[in-house]
Amino acid sequence: MANAIVAWTTEYLGLAVAELRSSGRQVDEDLLALISPAHNENVGFYGTFSFYVDRELAALAEGYRPLRWARR
Repeated sequence: MANAIVAWTTEYLGLAVAELRSSGRQVDEDLLALISPAHNENVGFYGTFSFYVDRELAALAEGYRPLRWARR
């Protein structure tokens, strides 16, 4: 499961960077070198996860979930 989480996070980090750059924001390569997709604060490793794959896939626009920007 950890490999799937890292792969998923890697993909979405790339999408987030591309979105920021396409909107004119500068994203420093030195900062990106420090970011790891292996963080796990948002992941519950214990328990059961259930979801309906067909319904989830049907809800995706262009194959990805929309990015949600944290406001801080």
